[in-house]
Amino acid sequence: MVIEADGLSLAYGRKLAVDGVSFHVKRGEVVGFLGPNGAGKSTTLRMLAGLIRPDRGTARIAGHDASRSRMAAQARLGYMPEAASGFSDLTVAEFLAYCAEARGFRGRRRRAMIADVAERTLLAPALGTRLRKLSKGWCQRAWFAQAVMHGPPALILDEPTDGLDPEQKEHIRALVRELSRDAGILLTTHILEEAEFLSDRVFVLVGGRLQADRPVGELLDTRGRLAPAYSELVRNALPEAG
Repeated sequence: MVIEADGLSLAYGRKLAVDGVSFHVKRGEVVGFLGPNGAGKSTTLRMLAGLIRPDRGTARIAGHDASRSRMAAQARLGYMPEAASGFSDLTVAEFLAYCAEARGFRGRRRRAMIADVAERTLLAPALGTRLRKLSKGWCQRAWFAQAVMHGPPALILDEPTDGLDPEQKEHIRALVRELSRDAGILLTTHILEEAEFLSDRVFVLVGGRLQADRPVGELLDTRGRLAPAYSELVRNALPEAG
């Protein structure tokens, strides 16, 4: 398994944001991580990425504890946060160079890595542009590129197609499926059609608790739609989540 959550729990003050969440993602699959706003999805992803420590439980990336062996875990992870921002004065090329160097890649290897990921994500026209001057769609692609550029075995993508136009979305979705041949991918999306298209399995989180871990095919209706089953899972869980 390349992404593992084992009893993850985290509270903000008196509010329990994530409550005993356990799941795993193996290499070669895409898992859609679904749930209403405030369900605890991004908090769970940040624990898996080693950005915050859980109050209880363990997060592992490729077998490495994301808290106790954070550097080893993060070296094997590509992470794209929700509403990614920062590094606004860097050009896209400088940003990707910084990310590559932070992961230990320099010189010819770094240059080849940037050229390859710029081609695959169609970023080449923006390499000389500062991040603060990019549209949301271009900025999303830059952050997607930094997550995948080093070919990690685990990818965590928080709303990777948010802000993209339809053509850009189709391109990134195709890239996600291509990358899943060699990686395990956990992604959040509010677009259920995207989860239908991309996901092999679906996790549904409501009120900080995991309500479903199912193959996507088991949740689709006769028209191939995920929305009815998803809505029922959320509706049934809300009273319990309080």
